[in-house]
Amino acid sequence: MTRPRVEPDRLRELIRLRRRGASAREVTRLLRMSPKTERRYRAVLARAGLLEGPLDALPSLAEIKAAVQVALPPPARPLSSVEPWREQVDALMDKGLSAQAIYDRIRLNTKDGRRRFRGSYSAVNRFVRRVKRERGVSPLDVVIPIPTTPAAEAQVDFGYAGRLYDPKTGVVRRAWIFVMLLVHSRVFYARLVFDQTTETWLDLHERAFRALGGRVTTVVPDNTRRAVLRAAFGIDGPTELERSYREFAQQWDFKIDPAPPGAPKKRGKVEATVRYLRRNPLKSRDGQPIDEVQADLDLWTREIASVRIHGTTGRRPLDVFEQEERPALRPLPIVVGERAIWKRAKVHPDAHVTCRKRLFSVPWQLIQEQVWIRACGRNVEVFHLDQSVAHHVDRGLRRTTLDEHLPEDRRLLRQRSRSFWERRASQVGPETLALVQAVFDQDQVLSHLRQVQAVVKHLEQFPVRRAEAASRLVREGGDLSYRALKTTLSQGLDLREALSTSAHSAPPTSLEEPPCCPTCGTSSSMVASEGPRRLALRPTGS
Repeated sequence: MTRPRVEPDRLRELIRLRRRGASAREVTRLLRMSPKTERRYRAVLARAGLLEGPLDALPSLAEIKAAVQVALPPPARPLSSVEPWREQVDALMDKGLSAQAIYDRIRLNTKDGRRRFRGSYSAVNRFVRRVKRERGVSPLDVVIPIPTTPAAEAQVDFGYAGRLYDPKTGVVRRAWIFVMLLVHSRVFYARLVFDQTTETWLDLHERAFRALGGRVTTVVPDNTRRAVLRAAFGIDGPTELERSYREFAQQWDFKIDPAPPGAPKKRGKVEATVRYLRRNPLKSRDGQPIDEVQADLDLWTREIASVRIHGTTGRRPLDVFEQEERPALRPLPIVVGERAIWKRAKVHPDAHVTCRKRLFSVPWQLIQEQVWIRACGRNVEVFHLDQSVAHHVDRGLRRTTLDEHLPEDRRLLRQRSRSFWERRASQVGPETLALVQAVFDQDQVLSHLRQVQAVVKHLEQFPVRRAEAASRLVREGGDLSYRALKTTLSQGLDLREALSTSAHSAPPTSLEEPPCCPTCGTSSSMVASEGPRRLALRPTGS
């Protein structure tokens, strides 16, 4: 390790004392310098001709430094073990990697035939510090102080507050501290919570505004998913704010200026406040009830934080707030609408999306698509490509489904009760109802719900007379299966029975056209001429 050099100002004092005639012992005592060091530097200054001369014409510090550098040049710096990797270290430093990350890269990288670094982390750390000194200070390293004006800006942030006891659940949980800091006066609002959801984020903003008694012009949040969806901050790339936060800002009339990602100094005031809270009132609070810690925090904020002399402003935050910032705060809105929460979700295979831990249906054509959900009060609205595709009233049910959102030929399948399908069958006719009841009752153990669903849906496609006749034929035949019903209708067996009944009736008494078939509305002569085969080919829906 190199011997520390004596500063030029101390050497200048040595020259002054020697010119006054002080002895070597007195010089070492007054300058707190060892005799050996005093002799070495006295010889250097004597050879340079700086010890002689009047007291009012002492040499400058630059002259003294130049003379010492000539006589005692700094020793050659030993070559660092990291020097062979200098090009790679420079490239990694340009990308913003820390000394630890650089050390991990160069000791594991074997690409392009490079050998691994076998040195220590301390060597890499010293080398990185030396390179930084050689590069000098970058313009981006300069902290630009921004003048503040009352009620112009507030910074908000979440910080970890430890593990606190939750009286509602009876367990110890991870807790967080929310802070909204007024930049001008340094007065802040702090609240302990157990989650960082969007609902909590917006609710804490509203509570903070009401506790402070007004609104600021701009809020600077952290670049987190609660306030910013993608890290696209910059002059050339606009920041995409979460829809819930944007709509809330419109209601409360303030602007959002999110801090750049990875730049905590852009909101350093609230960061320092969070650290202040964690090290003082929240220190060693693990396991305590959250309401008790919140009460102690409120008392500490009023009695200590707000009335202390602030290190930066030199004034008490409460005095600045009462005298300058409170009068400048904009008044709270008289009427505030219901708070809307936006959420992005993927449509489930059952044509539902999840919101508020409940399920709401959307058109089945959007399965696997990404949609936006807007929940405001009891209204839940779903948007796809900025078009409203579904609207629900939240009644607190686990699942809310609209029939029009399901495929038309399958929407009835979600009905599982016997009474529903019996009521549906009764709308066709009493024979259909009797058939459905017979299908249900044919087995006391095995459920025939799917068979009933198929029977009812199939019969609803035919005229009432054919459906009733087919139901009676199937029931009287004893085969209650869906296949037997389908065969009866496809082969026109119900129409044959109607023709047979018509043939035994009295012939017409006039030369006019014979009366129509009572079953299908076709004249008897046409039915007789067409025969059974022609009847079997008739469309089932006519």
